[in-house]
Amino acid sequence: MATDIPPRPDYKPMMPAEPIEKTDETPRSERIKAAFKEQRGNAGARLKDWLNTGDLDEVAVIHMATETKQRKQDQAVAQQERLAAQAHARFAVAKARAEQEDGAVSASGLARLAGDVAEADAKLEALRSRVVLPPNDREIDRARHGKRAGRAAAVAGGAFGSLPVLGVAAEQAANGQPMILAALGVAAGYGWYLVSRPFDAGQPAPAPTEQLAAPIDLTKQEVQPGMREFNAPPPPALTVQQLEEALRKTGLVKGDEQLAILAVPQRDKDGNTTVVFDLPGGQKVANLQSKLEEFAGAIGRDSTMVDVQKAGSAVRTSLWITDEDPFEDVRPSPLIKSSGQIDAFKDGVPVAWAKRGNTIRLPISISNIAVGGGTRSGKGVGASNLAVGSTFDPRINLRIVAGKNNAEWNPYAAAGVAATYFKPDPDRLVALLDALIADKDRRERDLDKLGKGKMVAPVIEQLGGIELLVMDELATYTRPGKPRRDEIIEKMVLLASVAAGAGILMVAITQYPGVDVFPTELAVNFTTKWAMRVDTAQQSNAILGAGSSGQGRDASKFDPPRPGLGWLVNPFAGVTDKARSFDLDEDDRGEITMLLERSAKIREAAGRLAGQWEDPIEKHLLNATGLSSAAGGPKRDGVPGRNVLNHTPEQRMQMDALRGCLVAMNDLGRDVAQLKEMAEIIGGGMDEERLGELLRAGGAGGTVKVTIPGLPNRVNGYKRADIADALDLLEGR
Repeated sequence: MATDIPPRPDYKPMMPAEPIEKTDETPRSERIKAAFKEQRGNAGARLKDWLNTGDLDEVAVIHMATETKQRKQDQAVAQQERLAAQAHARFAVAKARAEQEDGAVSASGLARLAGDVAEADAKLEALRSRVVLPPNDREIDRARHGKRAGRAAAVAGGAFGSLPVLGVAAEQAANGQPMILAALGVAAGYGWYLVSRPFDAGQPAPAPTEQLAAPIDLTKQEVQPGMREFNAPPPPALTVQQLEEALRKTGLVKGDEQLAILAVPQRDKDGNTTVVFDLPGGQKVANLQSKLEEFAGAIGRDSTMVDVQKAGSAVRTSLWITDEDPFEDVRPSPLIKSSGQIDAFKDGVPVAWAKRGNTIRLPISISNIAVGGGTRSGKGVGASNLAVGSTFDPRINLRIVAGKNNAEWNPYAAAGVAATYFKPDPDRLVALLDALIADKDRRERDLDKLGKGKMVAPVIEQLGGIELLVMDELATYTRPGKPRRDEIIEKMVLLASVAAGAGILMVAITQYPGVDVFPTELAVNFTTKWAMRVDTAQQSNAILGAGSSGQGRDASKFDPPRPGLGWLVNPFAGVTDKARSFDLDEDDRGEITMLLERSAKIREAAGRLAGQWEDPIEKHLLNATGLSSAAGGPKRDGVPGRNVLNHTPEQRMQMDALRGCLVAMNDLGRDVAQLKEMAEIIGGGMDEERLGELLRAGGAGGTVKVTIPGLPNRVNGYKRADIADALDLLEGR
């Protein structure tokens, strides 16, 4: 039975479908080819941009260039370390052979090997102390070109290399990473998607070496037992914003000016920070250096913790920052660990270290040197580093004029390395300056014959070496009212102004820096200056030059004042900054004597100990005064006497006989003795007749009648007083 079912209210009858409009008659295969062609174009553009290092910004390239320079420096140091080790090994083997087999190695051969060791050590020290400066524009461009060449080589190496992302995956798969190998198909598909996306010119491409990874949550979580803690690297010591704010406070950045940051602030592996930037508005690096104290305070540091250098141009600044005072701890002299000869003319003498820890070497070549500072400021230690170091170059004739009667400089005489040494004596100083002026004239004539305008390394020995006059406590001779003050200053001015080119140099050390002690006409020719702690800016300027305190170089503002810390200015060594002298102690540790014993061996092998060579300066002094101060005089204590070093062999035998007689009287316990009993005590083949001849020739005269306890009658003999007087006369006392 049919039943009528009423229709639902929402029911609508189905209408016939409208025909679909066909918009593209191109076959499907053609459309796929067109799409793939477009993708290949995108991939090619992206690859071209990658090959052109479009994905690397300027900062990344600067970092690459910096790493390249540091790597080359490390390689050079490693290579020189190997060469130095080989030189030490060759010398040690030769020395052992010479000790075990007499004549197996000649003295000249050992000397040559020792010279090789010294040269290798000097080069190694120079390399280690070399500061790696930020890269210049040429080095930055070279780094980018090198990266381009490397990428081009990678593309030429294979098909995978031509696809950046796929190339990374393939490289990891080849290195034995199975998960990458298993997922290579997925990675390849996703990698093609990355490189084939639309690419607009100038759009940075994703880093080809960047690996896909899940986002990392850097929020610090509680470390559970067995879990590995992740420590993020420390934050930058200085942000760009903080740097700009500090420069605004010092007036070097104004208004809307901004810095051009070339290398962003980043901590080095040793914890220090270096940033390279260009100053705006025509400001120069020198302007920042003159305001270093103010700038250091603006970034929350002391000026000893901040270093500013030019990085190529006058506006490009290399700013180095540390969080600790680099001068807080003392450092021993590098010479303590070195026993070889140095080249003080070319490489300089190690005297101090700078903020960045590099060794400062002062060349003894064309610059007079002034060292000044108050009591206990460390100026004596700084000067000792220079004087001791100079003795390791046998071509340097060291002449010391002391300002006190203590034994501070006696070790130089005891070791025989001081060509001249005497204690306060203005008359002898005038004679010494006259001798140096005469020698200057002789040297200039020799330079004229050699066709040279000044002393250069090849002619040092032909001219007789380098004259280095060290004057300690200058005020002893140049303070107003001192004997012969005007003569001394006049002759010093003459030598300081014209003698340096002939190889005659001076080191002036003063505890009382001031224009009355160190006159401007003299100070202006001392181009190397080392000012340690003084009381006033005027005293600082007397050493460093007028106006230096206004430029930020003020030795009265050390905080804290450390012994040996001072402003060191040497335009030839490229130094104008704070430096601290190496610790070198004689009274407690005997380090100066130990070093001088080493240098004496070097000088003896070269025939340049006092008395081994014809010294025109000491010859002049002997002719002018009748007394010798070679190696500190007869007793080597700074008191001139008769020319002991040039006694005849007969005179030396006479002195030995006189000394033997005094020893014999001591043994006998009396002040008189007969020839026979003294000859028996002296021994060594000495007989009564020969002893009498030597005593008479030595000035003791003939025998006299003496009374000897235990003998009933007076006998012929000698008195102690006559023997002692004759010995004093021979020794020049």
